[in-house]
Amino acid sequence: MVEARKNENAEEQLSLLPAALEALLKDDDDLVSGLANAAAALKLYLDDINWAGFYLLKDKTLVLGPFQGLPACTRIGEGKGVCGKAALDGKTLVVPDVHAFPGHIACDSASASEIVVPLFRAGKVFAVLDIDSPRPGRFGPAEEAILTRAGNIISAWASGLIL
Repeated sequence: MVEARKNENAEEQLSLLPAALEALLKDDDDLVSGLANAAAALKLYLDDINWAGFYLLKDKTLVLGPFQGLPACTRIGEGKGVCGKAALDGKTLVVPDVHAFPGHIACDSASASEIVVPLFRAGKVFAVLDIDSPRPGRFGPAEEAILTRAGNIISAWASGLIL
């Protein structure tokens, strides 16, 4: 079991996330249970977020996967919103102000900023990691680096699964 140590240094706490994900995923051989635990760990290790979860790419549509937070949009079309754009481009997308992002899909009206990290299997996007915050500009270079690393850990783990 992985336990977050809540402390006053949010950056230090965030730095513990990759090891926690590796520990959670190492013996899990199921996509849904692994992503469910990963979403819970993200919610636990990240301060000031209101949603953390995954959308799985199925026939050019992102379909809601395991998450922590309020109920969310269940389908996102190719290239639509922050998640769809990150999936289409295959690049991490940091949006400091979601209200200024053309075509933003508002699943939770409290969300003000967002980061989306594409996940890869066999060189192709198979899912995205989506994290929202009620605070504008919540995700900076430190969060982008750690969450990209987290995405790489999840991608490597998922690449070893039979889906």
